[in-house]
Amino acid sequence: MKYSDFPFIMMQTFLEKKYNKTLDIVVKERIFDKMNLKRTMFNPNKNSSLHDNIVPSEIDNYFRNQELKGYVHDMAAAMLGGIAGHAGLFSNSFEVASLMQMYLNKGNYDGKNFFSSETFEKFNNCIYCHNGNRRGVGFDKPQIEGSGSTCGCVSSDSFGHSGFTGTYAWADPEEKIIYVFLSNRTYPSMDNTLLIDHSIRTRIQKMIYDSILIKKNKN
Repeated sequence: MKYSDFPFIMMQTFLEKKYNKTLDIVVKERIFDKMNLKRTMFNPNKNSSLHDNIVPSEIDNYFRNQELKGYVHDMAAAMLGGIAGHAGLFSNSFEVASLMQMYLNKGNYDGKNFFSSETFEKFNNCIYCHNGNRRGVGFDKPQIEGSGSTCGCVSSDSFGHSGFTGTYAWADPEEKIIYVFLSNRTYPSMDNTLLIDHSIRTRIQKMIYDSILIKKNKN
């Protein structure tokens, strides 16, 4: 299994045909509103009341020739109007954590069910781990060996995603940990790779797990 945006773009097409609504409306009505997520949306640049709360993604001097603020950084998603199955969703750390908690609960949140536990397991299963491919259908998974998507200290059942612009969200059912890291690595330019070069996101993750281990040893 090779990582690609294409299946998620096709999933958008499927959902929009199934519900006869655009993806942003589908997820708002079926998920975000029911979870009371007020800051999770596509194209927040169209909401003037949120302008001061949005950090810019990049000073784009190669495609859109403007500062990107509240509009998707991904160029394929931009060509789809900022609403896409693979990119374009904005949020804050609290609401990302809420979504990760819903996944950690295998589709349940605040007394509401959004999908079955069987569906979650299918999307979280590392189908081709035996072939050296760590990814699940819907989530990234821990690296099989060496450095990679995590600190190397999470459980094999853990799952998450690392975003190009400097985001990271990871949930571990074994330790019941949700870790969310949001940044605008690509500002002012995506040539800025310090966050990646120094493995900042996974080093912080390791600090969290190390502190848990210390606490367990004390107990």
